[in-house]
Amino acid sequence: MSKLIATVFYVGYLRPAPGTWGSLAGVLFALAIQVFGGFPALVLATLIVFALGWWATHAMTTGTDNHDPSEVVVDEVVGQWIALFVVSYGTWKMGLPALAMYPGWIAGFLFFRLFDIWKPSIVGWADRGGDALGVMLDDVFAGVFAAIAVTILGGLYHMVIL
Repeated sequence: MSKLIATVFYVGYLRPAPGTWGSLAGVLFALAIQVFGGFPALVLATLIVFALGWWATHAMTTGTDNHDPSEVVVDEVVGQWIALFVVSYGTWKMGLPALAMYPGWIAGFLFFRLFDIWKPSIVGWADRGGDALGVMLDDVFAGVFAAIAVTILGGLYHMVIL
C-alpha cells in the first residue's frame, strides 16, 4: 500500500523526469477534485494526501540509503495542489468551470516545477532534512512559492489586460 501511495499509482516509475509526471498527475487529480468538490475538497484532499504521503514515504525509505527516491512522487502531488490553490479558489468562488482559468493551471504547473527543481531558500533547506518529512515539506514550500508567483502573475494579468 505504501508503494502505491508514494508512487501515486506507479506514476513515479514513468521516465524520464518522474517528478514532472507526478506533478502532471497532480494537476489532473486537482482538476477532477475541482469539478466534483471545488476548493474546499482540494484543501481537504491536500491535508489527507500529505499525511498519507508522509507515512508512505517513510515506509518506502526506512532502511535505505536514499531518503528521496525519484519514484516517490506523492510529494509532487501535494506541492502541485498547493500551487493551484489560488486558481482553484478563484474558479470555485466565482462559480466558473474548472478550466475557465486554464492559464492559471498551466502557470501553477510551470512555477511549481521551477521551484521544485531550483529549490531556493527554505525549499532547499527542507530538502536537506534527510527524512520523509523533509521530502514532503520541500514540495509544500515549492508549492507555496508557486502559489505566490501565480497570484502575482494573475494580478498583473488582470491589471494590464482587464
